[in-house]
Amino acid sequence: MATTEHITREETTVPAVRPDPCTAVLYVCAERGIYLPELPAVRAEEEGRAYAWARGWRVAEVIHDPTTEDPEPLHRTGWRRVRTLAAAGTAATVIVRWPAVIAPDSAADLRHRETRWLQERGVHVRYSWEPLAKQETRRG
Repeated sequence: MATTEHITREETTVPAVRPDPCTAVLYVCAERGIYLPELPAVRAEEEGRAYAWARGWRVAEVIHDPTTEDPEPLHRTGWRRVRTLAAAGTAATVIVRWPAVIAPDSAADLRHRETRWLQERGVHVRYSWEPLAKQETRRG
């Protein structure tokens, strides 16, 4: 005898995951230096860690991606990892050095799409580069 399945609303609704407000993910995507190839990435990571520490945040994970000519963030393994962690509620903040780390200025629409996607999950994007960090402080 065949039976029909009954799916209740509770079974199909994904519970909202609230990220820990004191936890951040640090995303580093830096061009390689000419004489010291790793130096830009090292500096970006140090800057991001200092930014988090100054705000009392714990860095849950540091994610590195190589730079690429492709502006689409979803084509980068590291950025897909950022999205996975955001969807899981691992962190309330994603720290990047500046906006072009997510997508270059020539593809600002992709950057806005990704920022919006994170915000819809309760995750903020913050910039560790001092001039941009100061602007955030002034805005509140």
